[in-house]
Formats: sequence, structure tokens, C-alpha cells
Amino acid sequence: MDGRAAGADGVEIPGRYRHAVVPHIMVEDAAAAIDFYRRAFGAREDFRIDAPGGGVLHAEIAVGRSVLMLGDVSVDEAEAGSFAAPAALGGGTSVTLHVFVPDVDSLAERAEAAGAEVLQPPTDMFHGDRTVILKDPSGHLWVFLTHLEDVPEEELRRRLAAAG
Repeated sequence: MDGRAAGADGVEIPGRYRHAVVPHIMVEDAAAAIDFYRRAFGAREDFRIDAPGGGVLHAEIAVGRSVLMLGDVSVDEAEAGSFAAPAALGGGTSVTLHVFVPDVDSLAERAEAAGAEVLQPPTDMFHGDRTVILKDPSGHLWVFLTHLEDVPEEELRRRLAAAG
């Protein structure tokens, strides 16, 4: 094996996407967000430190093989401009979280039933992945992908041009 993990039907997830920067997101209600991620994405909570005055100071969850850190944005941090949840940015976010999963279709169904907004339904994309784009109740954007095939760069460029 060359550092790749199995995706759908034994097709390998590219190794460069298996180990990456660990995102740390801020939310208005981390306990509710963790519960949503568990129900919608099958997340596992690995670690949590509750804040002395209530809320979650820091938590770590796993979505598939990916680790995500999260916590409640505090009033002090928000006023200082250090950290912000999407709602404080007018509902927008500058970050999209990408996670490879074995079955994007079943994840999309489970996530929508749990309250995620489907921005793009599961679609086979030119880059060789089946992809769904979701918005979680906290306003964060998620792209879940099931790797279907390795696409050589020349073919990728041809498909992109053909897609318009």
C-alpha cells in the first residue's frame, strides 16, 4: 500500500487528503453542534473540556478519519474579533470542510434528516469523486466526497473544459 485508504468499492482515497491541517471551528452552541455532527455525519466525540461558566471550551470529534476541533465562541473573543461563528459574519464563512467518506449518498440522507441543508445533492464530479455540499445548522459548509477514480491531470483538464 502507498499510504492510501480505501474508499468506495476499494478505490483508494489519495494519500495527500488523509493527513491534513486540523480545522478548529467556532459555534454558538458546541454541545448542540456535537450532537448534530454525531447524528448527521456519524461523528465520534473523542475529547471535551467544559468551560467553567458553562458551554464547551474545547472539544475534538472524528468525522470518518478526520479530526475536527470545535468550541463555543465566547463574548470576549467575539468582541475582540479573535474568533467568530458564521452567524456573527452575517451567515457567511470563508472555510469549507472537505471529508472523504465511504458512502456519500447515505451520509447525505442521514445529514439532511438530521437538519443539514443540502446545497448540492450527491453528484459524480469531473475530478473523480462523488460529492455532496451541505450547510450545517451552525452555518459551516461541508463537502463530503466518495472517491470513485483517480483522474490523470490531462484528463481532469479535458473534463473540466467539457463541463464548461
